[in-house]
Formats: sequence, C-alpha cells, structure tokens
Amino acid sequence: MLLDAGCRFVIIGHSERRQYFGETDEMVARKVRAAIDAGLTPIICVGETWEQREAGETATLVTNQVTAAISGLSAEQVSKISIAYEPIWAIGTGRSSNGSDASEVARLIRRAVGQLTSAQAAASLRILYGGSVTPANISEFILEEDIDGALVGGASLKADSFSSIAEAALVTAAG
Repeated sequence: MLLDAGCRFVIIGHSERRQYFGETDEMVARKVRAAIDAGLTPIICVGETWEQREAGETATLVTNQVTAAISGLSAEQVSKISIAYEPIWAIGTGRSSNGSDASEVARLIRRAVGQLTSAQAAASLRILYGGSVTPANISEFILEEDIDGALVGGASLKADSFSSIAEAALVTAAG
C-alpha cells in the first residue's frame, strides 16, 4: 500500500510508537525486515530517555536497539538503510543534544553496525539526527562527520520552519 502511494521510505521504531504503543525491539526488527522485503527503505529510530542518559545507559541501550533492528540482515541490506538517533529527551522538550554528543552516539551506531556486518556497510549507512532539529541548530549537526542528515519532526509541519532548516543545512554543507 505504501509503495502504491509512492512512498520509498518508512520510519520504524519512532519513540512515540515505542512509548505509546509498546513497540519492542523485536517488533521493530520484524518491521524492518517487512519493509525491506516490500522494497521500502527503513529509517530506524533509536534513542534514550533523559533518565537513561543520566544513568549512563545511552551506549548500551542504543547498541541493543541497533543490534536487534539489523541482526540477520546482510551487509548489503544494512548499507541501504538509515538509522536516526532520536534522543527521546530532546523531542518536544525544548532541549536538544549538541553536535558533539550526537556525533558520539552516531559513531557508536556506526561501530555497532560494523561489528555486526562489515566496515563497508557501516560506512555506507546513513545516520541522521532526529532530536528537535531547528533552523538555529541544524548547522551544528550537519558539520559533524558521522551525522549524515536530519530527521525533522514537528518543524517539518510548518513550511517556513522546514524551509529555514533546509536552507541552513544547504548553506552549511556548501560552506
């Protein structure tokens, strides 16, 4: 149905699905495989709550989420997906990660993928930042080597805001 509607990508494991619908890592893994089998490109969301971050659980939690989502996939399949680091604590709270912290998690994701598949798949993987992206902070994330783009949430619902984010990202990338 999504393909018939012209979709090419599908977001899987978004924090709101996990929080409000009890979506587990195992459910996310099944959806990832179903999306790939259907010819869609999954954007897999991973991230932690503020309490988990403060407890020092980010690395373990994100690694476990990534491992569950891509286990059993070939290196070729993994090289075509995207993973969005979506710190739950930054969504709709007015807080945002900074570029270096988000990049640290992105490196962790890339390392986990490399250990599960191959260095080539890890290098090809697109890692996005998805925690309260705004026109004011997009440049900070775009400048980070391990962050390949952004998954824009609420700001994408307002044309002016989304256009400003896209423009700032283009200026930063060109600059």
